[in-house]
Amino acid sequence: MTAKSLLLGRLIRFVDFRVTEGQRELDARMSEQEHCTVDHRRRLELIEESLRKADDEQHWTRNELDRLMPHVAAQDARIEDLREQLSLAPSADSAEQAESRSLIEEIQRQHAQIRVRLAGIARYEDRLRKLEDRESASVEA
Repeated sequence: MTAKSLLLGRLIRFVDFRVTEGQRELDARMSEQEHCTVDHRRRLELIEESLRKADDEQHWTRNELDRLMPHVAAQDARIEDLREQLSLAPSADSAEQAESRSLIEEIQRQHAQIRVRLAGIARYEDRLRKLEDRESASVEA
């Protein structure tokens, strides 16, 4: 063998060694990226599922509000009608006044119950909004 062929053989082995070493580093980095991608996909699926649940709950809450709002409006209208009747009514005997007062108190009690329910729904919607904000912040991060 000549010096040229020896030098060429050493050069080939050196290049092969460096390429193999670089390939190992790239393979390690690629494997790490694949693991990260799998983890990100898993986390994204969990967030999407959570978001679907929150959306379903928000849809249910919206339906409940749509269902309750006409009742609240009707209660308000009834209270206002009774107030007008009381203010326009000529003097009545104490039995009629007592009955009117009891009707007004019953309506006010029902109105207070509806307000409590709506306040609960509002708190629930606020909680959902905070969860959605937290999820959207974690998705962006």
